[in-house]
Amino acid sequence: MIVAFSVAPLGESDGVAEAVAKAVQVVRDSGLPNETNAMFTLVEGEWDEVMAVVKRATEVVQAEAPRVSLVLKADIRPGHTGELAGKVDRLEQHLR
Repeated sequence: MIVAFSVAPLGESDGVAEAVAKAVQVVRDSGLPNETNAMFTLVEGEWDEVMAVVKRATEVVQAEAPRVSLVLKADIRPGHTGELAGKVDRLEQHLR
């Protein structure tokens, strides 16, 4: 499965980058395939391992703020791996 998620502290007047960086570090330290863009962090793996990473990332942000926003979108496709790059590769083939 691939999960795209965004987690951020709410009510923080000094910006969110530091707290979000801590969440992204959790994802990177997980060892699962991942990427981060301007809006979301994507992580690929099995259900339990991906959701555990999302939970830990959310918890590190929650340690920084009394309220947290979490947006999550999942592509659940059992038996498929390497889709973080594979989906983009197939799209690019149609753009050539």
